[in-house]
Amino acid sequence: MPCTTILVGKNASYDGSTIIARNEDSPNGQFTAKKTIVVQPEDQPRHYRSVLSHVEIDLPDNPMRYTAVPNALPDEGIWAEHGVNAKNVAMSATETLTTNERVLGADPLVPPVHEKGTKGQPGYVPERAGGIGEEDLVTIVLPYISSAREGVERLGALLEKYGTYEMNGIAFSDVDEIWWLETVGGHHWIARRVPDDSYVTMPNQLGIDEFDLDDAFGDQENCMCSADLREFIEDNHLDLAVEGVSPFNPRDAFGSHSDSDHVYNTPRAWYMQRFLNPFDEDWDSAEALHTPMSDDIPWCRQPERKITIEDVKYVLSSHYQGTPFDPYGTAGDAATRRMFRPIGINRNNHLCVIQLRPYVDAGNAAIQWTAYGSNPFNALVPLFANIDDVPAYFRDTTDTVDTNNFYWANRLIGALADARYNDTRAAIEQYQERVGGAGHAFVARVDRNVAGKGYDEARAILTKANEDIAEFVRQETSDLLGKVLYATSMGMRNGFHMSDNG
Repeated sequence: MPCTTILVGKNASYDGSTIIARNEDSPNGQFTAKKTIVVQPEDQPRHYRSVLSHVEIDLPDNPMRYTAVPNALPDEGIWAEHGVNAKNVAMSATETLTTNERVLGADPLVPPVHEKGTKGQPGYVPERAGGIGEEDLVTIVLPYISSAREGVERLGALLEKYGTYEMNGIAFSDVDEIWWLETVGGHHWIARRVPDDSYVTMPNQLGIDEFDLDDAFGDQENCMCSADLREFIEDNHLDLAVEGVSPFNPRDAFGSHSDSDHVYNTPRAWYMQRFLNPFDEDWDSAEALHTPMSDDIPWCRQPERKITIEDVKYVLSSHYQGTPFDPYGTAGDAATRRMFRPIGINRNNHLCVIQLRPYVDAGNAAIQWTAYGSNPFNALVPLFANIDDVPAYFRDTTDTVDTNNFYWANRLIGALADARYNDTRAAIEQYQERVGGAGHAFVARVDRNVAGKGYDEARAILTKANEDIAEFVRQETSDLLGKVLYATSMGMRNGFHMSDNG
């Protein structure tokens, strides 16, 4: 899946929370309707079989309740994508990554082989299960982990045992730490702890640019990896560092630096860091240290100011505003405005921003900010994660267009507003401000209401509160859809503005 991720350490965020956020985007030529659900322990499978790869895994018998954002139509599997479990551990899976031929030759991916022909006849090919992939990861990991570090350990063990058929990056967070895991070939992996004072930007490209192998095979304070990674690197001549000059760089060793990266990936990292660190360096002149096509944009860096939920939403909705590359802009020309792949594109399925807060009780610490559809035209809605059910407006997404759910209402708004961007922009921005402001007020009010309450009573309050914010958002979204529909209709080519009444 083409996606974009940002991770924010607790000392880099505005309130001391850990924040992990990612757009899930559809492949070109299709949309994937999404819904948000709660998976109860009794509904979690004990034996799992992947729809795509047919890999079969026996799962532990003690799963926790967790939230998930699966496909509305499960014909290709669950694709749970994001969630928070009952111990306030969060997971985002996955950011599709790139690799290179040296890695694929040393540790090939593990795709499924489907049965061909007739058994016993010449040319018959039996079925062979593949490895695990994005379809599977949240379901087989999140219900069983008690910390972000445990998430790395469990997924790492599964990758080494079953392999994977794709390169992926996966985020884990708890109230104290964020860890980022990247797969390396079919069975290998690396993981690095996000520095508390930094943020990470991840387009669809292997990102970690510095890795301490001694720590990974020692105290594992900030780095972990597959058991034989050191030998894997040495035996296959993967380390491209110049001895005594540069440290081990996984992006060089395991990643790609293709011409396609310079259109599809590096510009996104450039724009996110340009926004969050506007004064640290020159981003736009001919002498700029980093350009949209630079291969050495840092994996993580300290922001110039604390990062808010609105900052996360802005960068994950961005389309190169203020540059010649904005498809809605007036700078540049027709060629530059289509030069680079935006972050906020038509194929955004949903955005999930998981905020784990250290200053409230554990029962209401986890907020799963949620948006569906194309991000330049939608708004984030805070949903408390410690609940037994999700409001129907977010949960009951249909596989056909229906404005009674948040997903399709946002899809329609995006398609209509894009056609009349300048005419609808003010209404979109007002909607985003109203929903965002109401969201923050909602969180503060609920925090006050649950303070000092018992666990079960607090959960009942959170469930009711989610219903209240869902109803508010439903009304606001319906109103915006009407405004955007009217504005777009006025631009129809068969419009005739002399009316019957003069």
